[in-house]
Amino acid sequence: MSLIKIDQLSRHYEMGSETVYALRGVSLLIERGEYVAIMGPSGSGKSTLMNLIGCLDTPSTGNYELNGLDVSEMNDNELAEIRNREIGFVFQTFNLLPRSTAMHNVELPLIYAGVKLEPRRQQADEALKQVNLADRKSHRPNELSGGQRQRVAIARALVTRPSIILADEPTGNLDSKTGEEILALFDELSKRGNTIIVVTHEEEVALRSRRMIRIRDGLIASDEPVQPS
Repeated sequence: MSLIKIDQLSRHYEMGSETVYALRGVSLLIERGEYVAIMGPSGSGKSTLMNLIGCLDTPSTGNYELNGLDVSEMNDNELAEIRNREIGFVFQTFNLLPRSTAMHNVELPLIYAGVKLEPRRQQADEALKQVNLADRKSHRPNELSGGQRQRVAIARALVTRPSIILADEPTGNLDSKTGEEILALFDELSKRGNTIIVVTHEEEVALRSRRMIRIRDGLIASDEPVQPS
């Protein structure tokens, strides 16, 4: 069974008297352990597709199954539960709590899930080790570099052991050297069997994946394996 099964997914918005078609009947399968990049220019529909995959939005028409569950018809509370359990998000802007330590930032999804203190700390510690930040767990974001902050965000995405890591322009706020370090970390996480979906407009970021899906005008323009360089 595919981890992600999308069938004829469409999303349109009513803007006054006008209907804007952001996605126009997209179908795709993503298997467990894949490392996929979704690429496209601004306005192509890639962010809409990311929001649907991430259960941040619901489709106008079509079906979306995540890990065997039909999420297309779920209400907001059910979607929130799926997001917390199945999806680890990594954003361009890190989205860390500024006054909290790295450890507390990583623990947050487990706190929301009601995990008790001892196992919570253990899982957060393990996630920080995976991103090579175990020695920075008591530091606050302003005591960390941009790359370290993104590593904390990646550890937070990993801590619930989700089905998917969904990364939106994960190197967008980083210089090229630090961006390279984050992409190397994604390579490593992919080799360990994590399913990674990166949404980007940067070719060099997409080329680090194993499969590149290009979106144009709300449709899949191409879907091809990436040849290792």
